[in-house]
Amino acid sequence: MNQPSVLIACIGNIFLGDDGFGCEVARHLSQISWPDNVKVVDFGIRGLDLAYALLNGHDVTIFVDAAPRGQAPGTLYTIEPALEEIEKIETGAMVDAHSMDPMNVLRMVKSMGGRFQKILVVGCEPGTLGPEEGQMGLSGPVAAAVPEAVKVIEALVARTTEELSPQVVYEL
Repeated sequence: MNQPSVLIACIGNIFLGDDGFGCEVARHLSQISWPDNVKVVDFGIRGLDLAYALLNGHDVTIFVDAAPRGQAPGTLYTIEPALEEIEKIETGAMVDAHSMDPMNVLRMVKSMGGRFQKILVVGCEPGTLGPEEGQMGLSGPVAAAVPEAVKVIEALVARTTEELSPQVVYEL
C-alpha cells in the first residue's frame, strides 16, 4: 500500500539571523529516522531547486520558514493556505538564484504545469534578521522554538499521512 509522499521544505538564509530558522529546523529533522515516503530538504535560498522538487507532485508539502506576522519572537504558526487561492496565482514570476520568495517559487511551478495537493507552512516569528552586514545564528527566542517546531512537524506528518492514506476495506 502506497503512503502519501511528504516533502518537508526548509527555507532560510543562515546569514540573516532568524531567517535561518528553517535551516536550523532542517538540521534537527535530519537526525530523525523518517519513513521512505517523507523527504526532508534544507533548500536554504535555492528557489530553483525547490521549484523542481515541487514538480515531483508530492501529496503534502510542508514549508518551514521564518514568518513575520507581528507576534512575539519565537511564536510558531501552522498555516494551511487555501489551495484555490494558490491556483489563482498568476504565472510568469522569475525565481532569483540568490534569494528565496516562496510565492515566486509557487508561481514558477504553476507556470511549468505543476499542481499542489496540500501545502502547510510551519513558520516562526523572527526577532531579528541581523544588521546590514549580516548575522550568523538565531536569537534566543527563535532558537528555543526549534525543538517545538520539530514536534509540530512530526505531528503534521503523522496527521496528514493518516488522513491521506488509502483505507483498506474488508468485505465479509
